Amino acid sequence: MSQSLLKYTRVLEIVGDTIKVRVPLDGSADAAVRFNDLAVIETVDGHKTLAQAIFIDHDVVTLQVFSGTKGISTEATAAFLGHPMQSPYSANILGRVFDGAGVAIDGGPDLSAEPRIDIGGPTVNPAERAVPNKMIRTDVPMIDVFNTLVESQKIPIFSVSGEPFNAFLSRIGIQADADIVVFGGLGLIFDDYHTFRTSFEDAGVFSRTVMFVNQAMDPLVERLLVPDMALAVAEKFAVEEGKRVLVLLTDMTAFADAMKEVGISQERVPSQRGYMGDLYSQLARRYEKACDYAKGGSVTVLTVTTMPGNDVTHPVPDNTGYITEGQIYLHSGVIDPFGSLSRLKQNVIGKTTREDHGQIMNTMIRFYSESRDAAQKQAMAFDLSDYDHQLLKFGALFRKRFMDINVSIPLEEALDLGWKTLAECFQPEQLLMKQALVDKYFPKDANGAVAAE
Repeated sequence: MSQSLLKYTRVLEIVGDTIKVRVPLDGSADAAVRFNDLAVIETVDGHKTLAQAIFIDHDVVTLQVFSGTKGISTEATAAFLGHPMQSPYSANILGRVFDGAGVAIDGGPDLSAEPRIDIGGPTVNPAERAVPNKMIRTDVPMIDVFNTLVESQKIPIFSVSGEPFNAFLSRIGIQADADIVVFGGLGLIFDDYHTFRTSFEDAGVFSRTVMFVNQAMDPLVERLLVPDMALAVAEKFAVEEGKRVLVLLTDMTAFADAMKEVGISQERVPSQRGYMGDLYSQLARRYEKACDYAKGGSVTVLTVTTMPGNDVTHPVPDNTGYITEGQIYLHSGVIDPFGSLSRLKQNVIGKTTREDHGQIMNTMIRFYSESRDAAQKQAMAFDLSDYDHQLLKFGALFRKRFMDINVSIPLEEALDLGWKTLAECFQPEQLLMKQALVDKYFPKDANGAVAAE
């Protein structure tokens, strides 16, 4: 009989949602059970549930039970399947919704006969990676103009609870010029899940979208599997079909909290604020899946990381910042230009985008910084110069036309709007930009007339 079909009955201990099973060593070179292997737990009344090996100590295997240990006694049996969690993969998964165990939950046709792939594999060999040099357009001016998203980039959206980050993320998924969008929801309430799904359907992009969703009422351990499932599928589409894949994950703080709960059930010694000591490496394993394949497509990872108490030094955003290539800082319904950063934008700005892109970006950020200083002077009742009034007007227009996350315009229109905004507030000689660009792009009919008024 195959090793994977053997049933083990020595349940030693049940703690929280974990059980410990003694698996006798058979003396062969191959271990009977491997880390992350799946097992089927069968209770005395015949009920079956999935579990995963999360710790192995000689002949004692600790299993994390997906649906919890309620109703499981020491009389239960464990049958190991001989493989880790797998995800379905074929062209038929496009437009479908799966749970954290890879089971379709959208009521569509059965996919049990589709090919399945192991999840959680190693990251790509660096020799197979290409230098990122292609832009992903999102039609969000604060991203496209000021924090350009580049193919194969890994970047989080830092936000706080209460901000419309999920609606913002779904809009990026709809508007991004990617071939395939793979969405991973972690601990979502039903309203958020329904909003994501209906927004993709209403926008007509659901046919190129795959969704893996762990709802708040679903087993906690499945929350740890959703990112691996989404990234494994994204890798397959990128490598085997040459697709440009955008992976959206929300919320990675929920992923880290699930890691904390599992670690506590294992009686592991916590590190900072109760999180496990391997938080950094666990996050990095997922983020490093982002890649521009030299012989295929690309995988770009965009996530949401909520900051409890708006504390950027919280362990999750703090560790994330060391891994990713920048961040998008969302607060008060706007994207903060000073808290946001894209470390790869120099690879595309002015090279694959319009020649004035870099100058517009730098000039507008410089004027907006000065406008904040002018606003502070105004708040403190200092006398304001004519230049200060120009800056205040520019700051108000910049927040309304660019920083608001509801603004949606293509890159070229955003650059033209930038020139228009500058022309409404300043004279050409005040811009301190390359004269050739001013002569070519500065609106001829404006010439600072509004600013003079």
